[in-house]
Amino acid sequence: MTDHPKIHRFENPVDVLHIDNHTIIVNKRAGDIVQGDKTGDEPLSEKIKNYLKEKFNKPGNVFCGVVHRLDRPTSGALVFARTSKGLSRLNEQFRKGIPEKTYWAIVEQVPERKEGRLEHFLAKNPDKNKSFVTQEGKHGAKQAVLNYKWLASSDRYHLLEVKLETGRHHQIRCQLAAIGCIIKGDLKYGAKRSNPDGSIGLHARTLSFDHPTTKERVTITAPAPDDSLWRYFESGQR
Repeated sequence: MTDHPKIHRFENPVDVLHIDNHTIIVNKRAGDIVQGDKTGDEPLSEKIKNYLKEKFNKPGNVFCGVVHRLDRPTSGALVFARTSKGLSRLNEQFRKGIPEKTYWAIVEQVPERKEGRLEHFLAKNPDKNKSFVTQEGKHGAKQAVLNYKWLASSDRYHLLEVKLETGRHHQIRCQLAAIGCIIKGDLKYGAKRSNPDGSIGLHARTLSFDHPTTKERVTITAPAPDDSLWRYFESGQR
């Protein structure tokens, strides 16, 4: 099973949540890739460049710096830099762990404990583009820590809030699967069935960081995908 959801065409190529002279924050749609890869599909960074070029009627090249990433089948808040100064300062923040990110995950099973802290050691299998739980000291093993909290349940699924303490490859997907809370639609980590659009039930709900020039705290909430189950959960959290 590949990690490449079906690509849907939208009237607006980017969903902009915030824009200023140094940053642009978008609500990434499942299926978009953040940077170019071997698929050759147009990355979100290029779509943003085209959007900025048209919006501000800019001739020539437009700057759009990639600061962080989300997995292709994941949706939610992403910040890009509009200037090289913004990029270097945001990169430094992310390196130091200053930004705060909160995710929503729709899972198949409710966890035994309604909230908790998960600590694992994860290793990446590049050939399968997948991470797995391993033992400390194993080659390539990196510590992964997250905090989760149960928020709501539907007839068949459950909504968890997840906050990362580390940023590992497929960390939320792998760690939740390790405790039996497999993310909806995530066949790679054991889901019973895929989602029709190729997405998985993982959404970067909020993003908070220090603005690269004003130093003011910026906090953005990304609306959940336009899907009946997401709408059900989102309406219950307002």
